[in-house]
Amino acid sequence: MRTAEFQIEEATGGGTLLRLSGDWTTMTLGKAAVRLGDGLEGRTVDRVDVSDLGRFDTAGALALVQASGCAIPKDAFAARPEAGRIYAMVETLERQSAGPLPAKKSLTRFFAKIGHGVHDAGAEFLLSMAFLGRLMAASGHALRRPGEIRWAAWVSQADRAGLDALPIIAVTNFFIGAVIAFLGANLLTQFGAGVFTVQLVAVAVLRELAVLITAILLAGRSASSFAAEIGSMRMNQEVDAMQVMGVNPFQALVIPRLAALLVMMPLLTFVGMLAGFMGGALVTWSQLDYGPAFFIQRVSDDPLMDTHLMVGMIKAPVFAIVIAAIGCRQGMAVAGDVESLGQRVTAAVVQAIFAIIALDAVFALIFLELNL
Repeated sequence: MRTAEFQIEEATGGGTLLRLSGDWTTMTLGKAAVRLGDGLEGRTVDRVDVSDLGRFDTAGALALVQASGCAIPKDAFAARPEAGRIYAMVETLERQSAGPLPAKKSLTRFFAKIGHGVHDAGAEFLLSMAFLGRLMAASGHALRRPGEIRWAAWVSQADRAGLDALPIIAVTNFFIGAVIAFLGANLLTQFGAGVFTVQLVAVAVLRELAVLITAILLAGRSASSFAAEIGSMRMNQEVDAMQVMGVNPFQALVIPRLAALLVMMPLLTFVGMLAGFMGGALVTWSQLDYGPAFFIQRVSDDPLMDTHLMVGMIKAPVFAIVIAAIGCRQGMAVAGDVESLGQRVTAAVVQAIFAIIALDAVFALIFLELNL
């Protein structure tokens, strides 16, 4: 194994003569390619002497092509036909290879990104509408034939999506109620209206915070779980196997999750309301010396508390449907790779939280118009 070497000479009668010696292979090329490129800069090779050339592979051919700019004569390797064929192949590929794409202007990239975003949003909207149509058809079928409902799957999903989420929902709403009470006690006592801290906690918890916090927690917990479970079944082709066996995937996978969340969401919201009350009552008792009996009496004596409770409970089933539908929709859209699964799980959580906040704003406008 000899190291690749070369000599550049002025040929008799003018022109440049390139003498190659040693093995021009991947293992022996070393820095000869760089030195050859520097030596041939500004020169044109007229003749090549390969009498002392040893082994020759595509790495050596590529070094010659790049150093000479594809300007070596075709008959240069007449003494070594096999080396000539390798060189000709590499030279042809080098000539046909496209250079790097020109960099797009920043303004072009900006509008292209906007265009891709609009296109993706439109495609996602159409697919979501198609999923919604199939979901409505499956729901109608389940209502017409309740005997075909998979009660075991429904109970299992209700336990996992509802009862298992009970501790985190209760604790979170407890602290939310305590925070609202702290703010009210700090601000309202400055105006001599500390007693209205009870109403502040009650209205905030009943009308907005309990249902909103519960929905957001379920969006991060249940929507991601639904997307991951159904997405994994899509990756393992279990959904396709169901269709082959004549089982409707919507009846087996989507409807039980939707029904479970539809039933458990109002119950979890009510638990969140009670936990928020407990947090607010504890703070008003410790900061304002208003005992739990006083807190309960102030809440029960307010005639508007029933309205606030109704407003909060009306939102719960709607949020449940949105969370379950988005989670199952993203799970059904998973392709056959893990990257797609991760993207769809992330999209399920983000879309569910965004939809919850947007729907809460819509509900606020509706109840404002209804004077509720």
